[in-house]
Amino acid sequence: MKNYRDDSIDESIIEKNLSRERVFDGIILHIDHLTNLLPNGKEAKREVAMHVGASAVLPVDADGNVYLVRQFRAPIDQVLLEVPAGKLDSLDEDRLLAAKRELKEETGFEADSWTHLTDTFTTPGFTNERISLYLARELRAGESRPDEDEFLNVVKMPFDEALQMVLRGEIRDAKTQICLCMANNLI
Repeated sequence: MKNYRDDSIDESIIEKNLSRERVFDGIILHIDHLTNLLPNGKEAKREVAMHVGASAVLPVDADGNVYLVRQFRAPIDQVLLEVPAGKLDSLDEDRLLAAKRELKEETGFEADSWTHLTDTFTTPGFTNERISLYLARELRAGESRPDEDEFLNVVKMPFDEALQMVLRGEIRDAKTQICLCMANNLI
């Protein structure tokens, strides 16, 4: 058993990619089929959803209120409470600039203070999507400009209330949970 603090690469668990084939090109996702050589010498098929990546932002005002968005999510047929977020426009788009764009589009806010909280892999069992998470403070109000296919409501609430909603399982969006938990010691 390895010590949990040992982050050295353990070659005994690494798969080697033998081949990759693009089988689907979609609007948001591209699906690749991989054939990998396993550490035991056998081959395994892997299906990977390739994603350009995304950025998300937790806006917090001077009074300690957060601004989240309620929006319908078709894949789960539910309305969720989430931090403002969106996919990158390209693989090389600056992730902070994308977060600033999404904050403005979805809430109308701009911010003078930005803190990078972390980058996280959303579901590494089947996708390479990486989302960069930010905390935005020193907010300035403005007019929101959601995309034409984006319908949402902005919700203002105290930070502590939002964090308690996470702990009670009432906020179920992972990026929002992570933002609130990571920002807890910074607010």
